[in-house]
Amino acid sequence: MPVQLLNPEGLPRPEHYVQVAVATGSRTVHLSGQVARDADGNPVGPGDLAAQVAQAYSNVATALAAVGGTFDDVAKVTVYVVDWTPEKLADLGAGVARAAERLGVDLRKPITLLGVAALGEPDLLVEVEAVAVLA
Repeated sequence: MPVQLLNPEGLPRPEHYVQVAVATGSRTVHLSGQVARDADGNPVGPGDLAAQVAQAYSNVATALAAVGGTFDDVAKVTVYVVDWTPEKLADLGAGVARAAERLGVDLRKPITLLGVAALGEPDLLVEVEAVAVLA
């Protein structure tokens, strides 16, 4: 496996993500931000942050599979949430849990969560991008 995940001594040990990913593969894959759209470009989960998060993570999995990768190969995730407030954390977590269950994977990775004013289309609440390293 080209990505080793760890929480080093001296740093907090968060429940929902890890602090460090060490990647040793030979191919780096940068995915564009994935949003709540199905394969035909139709909106998924209008107004529902959890549903949109689940769809965005599922789209990341689809993109990874297209290049022979899985979430095991992901070294870093960045999540952009429109009008972020701490009250949205439960819905964000619910969406990640839903995607993890649907995909049968552990989605805890090093992550950066950024609150943004807007995304590319007005109905979008979240965008998820990832960097993966494949052997």
